[in-house]
Amino acid sequence: MSDLDARHEHLRASLRAMERVVIAYSGGVDSTLLLRVAVEVLGERAVGLCALSPSFAPWELEDARREAAAMGARVIEIESREYERDGYRQNAGDRCYHCKSELFDLAALEATAQDLGQLCYGAIPEDLGDHRPGMRAAAEHGVRAPLIEAGLSKVDIRALSRRYGLGTADKPAAACLSSRFPYGTEVTPERLSQVARCEAALRTLGLLELRARFHGDLVRLELGSSELSRVFAEASLRDCVTEACRAAGFKFVSVDLDGYRSGSANAGLVQIHDASRSYRPNSTI
Repeated sequence: MSDLDARHEHLRASLRAMERVVIAYSGGVDSTLLLRVAVEVLGERAVGLCALSPSFAPWELEDARREAAAMGARVIEIESREYERDGYRQNAGDRCYHCKSELFDLAALEATAQDLGQLCYGAIPEDLGDHRPGMRAAAEHGVRAPLIEAGLSKVDIRALSRRYGLGTADKPAAACLSSRFPYGTEVTPERLSQVARCEAALRTLGLLELRARFHGDLVRLELGSSELSRVFAEASLRDCVTEACRAAGFKFVSVDLDGYRSGSANAGLVQIHDASRSYRPNSTI
């Protein structure tokens, strides 16, 4: 048995031991694999839970629904109102803590009401070394991270996703729309909608690896390397990009010469909590 097979079996055994699980599901690479394996092992005793809010991009929701349908998974959709929490709106370095607290509060209520079993989410080992305040919320709510417990890395997860034929196997990293706001800039449903409209319009132009970073009247676009080259090479495309951003409500449009990079909002952040100490597996198998 290969190391990957051993970690895969560890995940299967862990989920089997839980007997009933509800997976916090977003349609991303990690939560999709976790839900797929849970369904394989537990059948109808595995359920996904997807939180709907202005920070969840419409195109991500469409992808999540499509993947769930393809794997035959039952997914409960609930409305999340994290934007009503002061800590979330204020958007300090712990914004994700307040968002995940809202999610896990709602998930716990749903799990109890429907007897869904153990709440799990798709955190992975790489998350332990990054700024992840949401992991503190998970620890406080007793949420398990089976992918961490099994030691499955992002590379492992993509490899297993290909084995299962999941459409997310090569999906680029995704993050909620609130990640487009610099820390200290208030996050509101109206501003989230503005960013969503901007990115949706840019996606229709064929720009898929992108972030529209909110800076008041100005939007700072981070683009993938090939897309960055296209924008600078094609004057007509630049005009369309500018028009799309202004139509979304931005007065000024800038293109970040460093291009797209995940987690760029964390640059210069004074870490207020050590995420690597936030998660301790509840059990090992």
